Amino acid sequence: MKPFTIVNGVVAPLDQTNVDTDAIIPKQFLKSVKRTGFGGNLFDAERYLDPWHSDCVDTERRPNSAFVLNRPEFSNASILLTRSNFGCGSSREHAPWALLDFGFRAIIAASFADIFFSNCFKNGLLPVCLPNEQVDMIFTEVAAKPGMRLEIDLASQRVTTAAGISFQFAINPLHKHYMLSGLDEIDMTLENAQDILAFEQHRLRQYPWLVLAMPK
Repeated sequence: MKPFTIVNGVVAPLDQTNVDTDAIIPKQFLKSVKRTGFGGNLFDAERYLDPWHSDCVDTERRPNSAFVLNRPEFSNASILLTRSNFGCGSSREHAPWALLDFGFRAIIAASFADIFFSNCFKNGLLPVCLPNEQVDMIFTEVAAKPGMRLEIDLASQRVTTAAGISFQFAINPLHKHYMLSGLDEIDMTLENAQDILAFEQHRLRQYPWLVLAMPK
């Protein structure tokens, strides 16, 4: 997992509430357990005017020019700005995979669905929760200057806009460690591999009959 320290990137404003995971990556594209290859169909129903079908080629479909991610000033966005309850619906981990594969490193919203929120940290996508009034201020600034850049500093837990306005955000210390170190839960477990081995060896000496009782 790629460590997250400071991200300074273009902000794409998705002014919607209750964006569910089927809107983020529709169910018909959930054909792989690999973490890559989903970005091309991120927000598929909104990005294209032509409905997807099994024989279609994305490059031949008509893009919806009104959708924010199809606008040239947001083509290289790495920060998604949205509203409350983002990522609601199913528990599919493909939703953060698709956002990451598209190029996003962080999402700013007033609130997130719990499972989506947790899945983001497991995959290196930073969900930043700010109060509604602060989210409104960023939306206003982006509307006045489309394509503006914004900085998110995880170590100081601070969001700074192009106008120099800064907002502090809260984060669980363990999640912060995940992101700064580029570790997922398996990586963090392996950090304690020597202690785990020492415990297993001690247990074997203390209870040797456990090995004999285990099926071969």
